Amino acid sequence: MNQTITVNSAEIETSATSTPLYKKILVMMGMMSLMAGTLTGVMTYMNVGLSDAFYGQWLRAFLTAAFVMAPLGFSAMTVLTKLMEKWLPNTAESKRNIIIGLIMAVFMESMMAFTTAATTIGFADSNALFSGWLSGFLAALPVGLALMVLVSTTIKPKVERFLKS
Repeated sequence: MNQTITVNSAEIETSATSTPLYKKILVMMGMMSLMAGTLTGVMTYMNVGLSDAFYGQWLRAFLTAAFVMAPLGFSAMTVLTKLMEKWLPNTAESKRNIIIGLIMAVFMESMMAFTTAATTIGFADSNALFSGWLSGFLAALPVGLALMVLVSTTIKPKVERFLKS
């Protein structure tokens, strides 16, 4: 009893060159850490200054951003990308990516500024919380805009191809 197994060469090439899941996760964690670390660092500095409490406060803000904001950000980016493809089908992908980057920067900055202010200031004084949110948001916005435009125009397309591999 002989059995013949036929394998398509494309299947062999795909399985042989497929990127392992752990590498995909590491790339995404690295990108997220760079962005969230930088932005929460700026926001924490604006709220507490470079005091003895800075590093502890920054670490709490970073971990909050990493475990709360990152999943929200990845979900929002996916939805926003699909919406932009639907709403602006005749617009070049590079232009859509810039629009997505700008929207994501403002959205994520606002949310990270809130979680950072909540972590560093707390909820006891709503005026102080708002002031902390606003100062963190405005200080980190230029950094976030630059990072998001850079990421959405240069890194995002490469990462999307890498994640699909």
